[in-house]
Amino acid sequence: MIAETGRIVAIEAEGLWVETIQRSTCGSCAAEKGCGQSLMAKLSGHTSYLWVLLEGRNPDDYQLGEEIQLGVPEEVVVKGSLFVYLLPLLSMILLSGLAHSVFAHEGLSALGGLLGLLAGGLLVRWRAHQTRYDPRLQPVLLDERAPVHLVTP
Repeated sequence: MIAETGRIVAIEAEGLWVETIQRSTCGSCAAEKGCGQSLMAKLSGHTSYLWVLLEGRNPDDYQLGEEIQLGVPEEVVVKGSLFVYLLPLLSMILLSGLAHSVFAHEGLSALGGLLGLLAGGLLVRWRAHQTRYDPRLQPVLLDERAPVHLVTP
């Protein structure tokens, strides 16, 4: 489980909106100076907002501005990264090769690659939209307050 510290910015009945500070990753790896994510975070001061399910916890137990620990399973990060990076790349290579074998023209091969990259990006966006509420892919609270799991007959 990858742990991250966040600050509560909004409290709702089913979950919390949490602003992540991302101190645990930025600045701790060897590629900090060459990292685009680190550079953009420093330039824009951008922080991420995450929706975290309460899983039956009482929302009154949390306060605005309170710092909490979030956890994301490593499996979700690895599979998501592979999907987001490899699908557009593979679709670009596939459509570029297909265009080259059908048309044998360099310009059309490049156009096929561009269309493949765009199609792969659209597939990633569609899949993200389809799974945005999947509880298995959501960050979880790492605190001593036990979630309440209601058992229905």
